[in-house]
Amino acid sequence: MVESQSIERLPAEKPAPIRRVSHFADIELERTDSYFYLRAYWHILAKRRWTILAAACVLVAAVAVVSFKMQPVYRAVARVEVEAESPEIQSLNDLYRTTPSDDAFLQTQVNVLESDTLAWETIQQLNLEKSADLGSASGASAGVAAGGTAERGKLIRAFRKDLHVELMRNSRMLEVSYESTDPARAAAIANALVNNYAEYNFRTRYNSTRQASSWMEQQLDELKAKTEKSQQQLVDYERENAIVNVSDKENVVEERLADLSRDLTAAQAERVQKESLNDMVRSNPSQAALLMQDDLLQRLEEKSADLSAEYADALSEYGPKFPKVVRLQSQMKAMQGFVDDERRRLMDRIHNDYLVAQGREKLLSDAVTAEKGEVGKLNQLLIRHNMLKREFDTNQQLYESLLQRLKDATVSAGLRATNIHVIDTAFVPSTPVRPKRLMNVGIALLVGLILGVTFAFIEEGLDNSIKSAEDVERLIAAPALAIVPVAGSEGRRVYGATNGKRTVLGKPISNGAVAMAVLKHPASALSESYRALRTAILLSTAARPPQVLLVTSPQPNEGKSCTSLNLALALAQRNGRVLIVDGDLRKPCVARHLGLNREPGLSGVLTGAHGLDEAICAVDGVPQLSALPGGATPPNPAELLSSPQMAEILHHLRARFDHIVLDSPPMLMVTDATVLSTLVDGVILVVESGVTVRGALLRAHSLIDSAGGRLLGVVMNKVDLRHDAYYYSSRARYYHAYYDATAASTQL
Repeated sequence: MVESQSIERLPAEKPAPIRRVSHFADIELERTDSYFYLRAYWHILAKRRWTILAAACVLVAAVAVVSFKMQPVYRAVARVEVEAESPEIQSLNDLYRTTPSDDAFLQTQVNVLESDTLAWETIQQLNLEKSADLGSASGASAGVAAGGTAERGKLIRAFRKDLHVELMRNSRMLEVSYESTDPARAAAIANALVNNYAEYNFRTRYNSTRQASSWMEQQLDELKAKTEKSQQQLVDYERENAIVNVSDKENVVEERLADLSRDLTAAQAERVQKESLNDMVRSNPSQAALLMQDDLLQRLEEKSADLSAEYADALSEYGPKFPKVVRLQSQMKAMQGFVDDERRRLMDRIHNDYLVAQGREKLLSDAVTAEKGEVGKLNQLLIRHNMLKREFDTNQQLYESLLQRLKDATVSAGLRATNIHVIDTAFVPSTPVRPKRLMNVGIALLVGLILGVTFAFIEEGLDNSIKSAEDVERLIAAPALAIVPVAGSEGRRVYGATNGKRTVLGKPISNGAVAMAVLKHPASALSESYRALRTAILLSTAARPPQVLLVTSPQPNEGKSCTSLNLALALAQRNGRVLIVDGDLRKPCVARHLGLNREPGLSGVLTGAHGLDEAICAVDGVPQLSALPGGATPPNPAELLSSPQMAEILHHLRARFDHIVLDSPPMLMVTDATVLSTLVDGVILVVESGVTVRGALLRAHSLIDSAGGRLLGVVMNKVDLRHDAYYYSSRARYYHAYYDATAASTQL
């Protein structure tokens, strides 16, 4: 091999502990990084960009084709002011008098403009049944001329389909528009419909006025007779009951009753006061002087209290037989007699006042009762009188009002009073209202992008494949040993160089060179990922690094052979003796990638046709690496790999090589890899990002566990650093750029 392809010899490296990040760290990242989900959504959009672009392009193309094929449609607009419904014209002043409008009235006018009657009048007025627009909708104009109901209905429906009547917001303006492929016809129809609407409004009011006049003439004679009859009945009743002036008599009786009622109310209040005072005095006679504020009784009670005090002092000092004590005792008894007499007199006066107030209340109550009887008699007399008076006044007012209205109706019938005013007549439009091609395309683009994004998220949700190392660690109890980028995803990076020149590094690796990337492209990100895999394997066990490694995958074409070759090359860079064994006896490919002969190989050694030393061959340009090809395809690969000879071969190889890498068939296709997993120190499972489904990974892991094999970890292969692993892309870009820059400085 040429010198540029010779493997780079590296000194034996002292492994440093690596940090394995589990899915718990990802959960913590989601908690601390507020933009984690935003980047996740952006990753999905970038990954499914072709789905989004396809949906947008298809919808934009479809809308553009339809828009450019559509015939231009023109809209003519007329505006009408609708005043509030005016009252019937009874005089000339009523022409300028209106009533407040409401939403129901304005909506009614909109419905009138859209009515079948006005539509049919407009169609007949403009001979639209013979036009191309409506004639094609009705089928045959001959049927319309004959008065066919079905054809007429079709014409009206076709007419109303292009008619639009809208109530302008916060106003009494109605906007009447009509759409047609002929701009002149659209303007003519809009103006004709507005004119027919104004004429219809006038005819309705005129006919109503004439009908009202006829009815009023009939009612006038009846009202005249009723008025005369009610007046005669009123006069006869006043003569019979001697009623001259009802108002004066009624006022006198009502005033007298009001005065008596006020006096009765005052008497009742006074009686209540006297009664309460009388009850309080009788219940507590000692408080009579205080309640009545009688000065004489209060002085007598004070004098009696003083004598009682002197008597008590003298009695305690001189005894009961002392003359002064006897004298004070007689004075005290006499004074108490005066107090009792005065108290009885005061209580008798309070009781008499109460009886007087009670009698006055009774007299006034009787007087009020009698006066109410008089008022009742007067009211009974006036009930019939008031009824006759109201009947006469009502008939007279109706007669006078109807007579005045009848006189004015003869004048107002000829006056043209309308609440419809045409503000803007419809002009012939110069530009079509649709199709709006640019707007349609823009809306289609927006809707297409929305649909595309929706499809992208649906497609992402339905995708059951493994997309990241965190998916692996969540599914099985094994770490992700390495992230291997897909060939061509690294891109090209430009670095500065001396002499004003620029050096281009990181040229994308073609798919054919992936199997020998560590040898042919040692400074690439792909090679560095395999060296990271080597470091992870060497640190995977605490006592010593695993010696015999089995590389397999759940399904075919997931990159297990390329991983085996590059891992062997990376291990050979440590100056150790490395052997790559092609354990895929059904479809061997190691010899082809290394440029070796397929035979003799492992199958020949297992069958005894060749010796082990005869089958092992050196790899050109890589003195530390040896290879054991697969050999000829045997009829029973699984039986050969599970035979005692295979275990014996591996036992001999362990003594000769520092590391042995076995490439094996897919686990879910055949049992070869399951058999070999029991003979090695560790199994490396290769999964393809975005292709390997979760069920396949779980099944492969289950097979390894059930067979007693030891799974070291999983290699995420063919990861698109630009899209598939968005949280690795930025770090990987700078990380691998560092090695490319180092290689560039070495070359320069």
